[in-house]
Amino acid sequence: MSAAQLDTLTRSWTPISTLVCVPRTGAEYSRIVSLLDEITDEVGEDEDHPLASFMDVLGSLVHGYEAHSFPELV
Repeated sequence: MSAAQLDTLTRSWTPISTLVCVPRTGAEYSRIVSLLDEITDEVGEDEDHPLASFMDVLGSLVHGYEAHSFPELV
């Protein structure tokens, strides 16, 4: 990654990081699930949507929390 790419990533991540994190509490988990619901409503089945991969990332975060917190359900 170039210095310019790292700078762009840093500037982009700052506002996003207030919405997205690895959930460690019930409140963070709920926030990620709500965001995933909103993104899913927007993306639908469109795999070419610009937010489709973001939806996948959120789904992985939710799955990870559920696997750790509720292993009997996963």
